[in-house]
Amino acid sequence: MKRILSTALTLTLALGFTTGCAAGKKLNVGRTAASIFISDEQEAQLGLQVKQELETKEKIKYVEDPAILEYVRTVSTRILQQANKDRQGVKWTVNVIDDPKTVNAFATPGGYLYVYTGLLLAADNEAELAGVMGHEAGHVVGRHSAQAMLLQYGQQAVIEAALGKDAGTVSQIAASLAGNGAALKFSRDNETEADELGAKYISAVAYDPHGLSSFFQKLASQEGKTPAFFKFLSTHPASADRVTHINQYITQNRLTGAELGADRLAAIKQRIRK
Repeated sequence: MKRILSTALTLTLALGFTTGCAAGKKLNVGRTAASIFISDEQEAQLGLQVKQELETKEKIKYVEDPAILEYVRTVSTRILQQANKDRQGVKWTVNVIDDPKTVNAFATPGGYLYVYTGLLLAADNEAELAGVMGHEAGHVVGRHSAQAMLLQYGQQAVIEAALGKDAGTVSQIAASLAGNGAALKFSRDNETEADELGAKYISAVAYDPHGLSSFFQKLASQEGKTPAFFKFLSTHPASADRVTHINQYITQNRLTGAELGADRLAAIKQRIRK
């Protein structure tokens, strides 16, 4: 019986990864597939468990400067308002990790977003920062983490982890996040979907949607040269095809926006360097 359920889980989630051509269709199928096996409430509980593990055992350090924290949350608020149109009920929590040597950002189930100060330093402007945050929000909207965790650990382990009954699974997830910047590697379709959603979200609030593609283009030029980019590149391969697809998506969907916000980000960079 357990094998039958496991097979059904794999087939249902695989359907979410591969069915349909339009991004919206894939999004709806993937979200529905994941929601069959884990509820929004269970996702939120799992995200909280992982957050607590990161803080207590992995000892991640958050930014204490209120100006930096307020800046990141102000930028994210506009984007997350757009994300809520695709998935309602997510209670977003944005955390800024004090690590200027690491260029990274990640999201966990339940709407927990984490941004490293190294990412703020690496971005050339606010549109690039917004693009990365929009991308991570897209993973939450598409329930990508839930899909990947269910496939890797199984429904029972994920639910027990969410309820605090499987500390081992939570520890594995948190340790991977702290070490590699991602608990799970998303499928190529999921990464593409998150790219498209990220571009859409930032365009909707007047940012230049090319901010996301320009950031990936910069990563591609630094691959193998700058250790700080390793974590982000290990889970977000910055291929030329990826940049091309984002730009094509922007053109095909007539996404607009010109705001860069370079001056605002420059002021925050100064505070981080101090």
